Amino acid sequence: MSDRAAPPRVLTVAGSDSGGGAGIQADLKTMLALGVHGMSVLTAVTAQNSLGVQGAWELPVEAVRAQYRSVVDDIGVQAVKTGMLSSAELVETVADLIAGTDAPAVVDPVGVSKHGDPLLAASALDSVRTRLLPVATVATPNLDEVAQLTDIRVESERDLRRAAEAVLAFGPRWVVIKGGHLAPETGRAVDLLTDGTREHWLRAPRYDNRHTHGTGCTLASAIASELAKGRSVPEAVTAAKEYVTGALASGFALGAGIGPVDHGWNLGRRSG
Repeated sequence: MSDRAAPPRVLTVAGSDSGGGAGIQADLKTMLALGVHGMSVLTAVTAQNSLGVQGAWELPVEAVRAQYRSVVDDIGVQAVKTGMLSSAELVETVADLIAGTDAPAVVDPVGVSKHGDPLLAASALDSVRTRLLPVATVATPNLDEVAQLTDIRVESERDLRRAAEAVLAFGPRWVVIKGGHLAPETGRAVDLLTDGTREHWLRAPRYDNRHTHGTGCTLASAIASELAKGRSVPEAVTAAKEYVTGALASGFALGAGIGPVDHGWNLGRRSG
């Protein structure tokens, strides 16, 4: 009896969320739900719940590098996703590792948590611009992260194209500007995917659900999962948007604050 072939393999390089809604935990749940094998490089440990981040401890660069090499050199990867990289030294180390890996990379330039807690040192911003974004196949900043990186404040759909141009100037092949924070009266969640030449406007219903913790991590992981399956960037982002929209619609209360999206909504695992 022959060995069963392994599913596509995706590596997340990110921080831990002890509450299970974002970070490494969200990434691995997303990968499982989308049928790929998730692997992880832990960059930081956080004390985090539905109310916010109570503490964060960065892992040594040597530990991050050793985890990455351990996975990539033996198991191999079809896609890499990055999340919380809190210092310039970590950003530069991970950028160098990705540059030496023959796989698409999805960079989620995490700057602040859902609750407004800073997760990226101000001194690391330049390293994100000059080292990490240039090795990204797809970058996925939200509007707060766009402002951090480019000083552009997106206040309407018209500003999304200008924001995308500014982020692309740092070197990623594609960028998804996530417009979910635009005025809720539009009734639609609008994202712009572009490589500077081709544009894809992705629209989905806006659900009246405050339980949205982990949305950004989930989208980036879903894109990486679809890329690992061999999809093109527009196909991967479109499929990821559909998955995240379902997860948002099914987000549930947890604790006293903001609950998570439901990473397993497409598996039919939850009962009423």
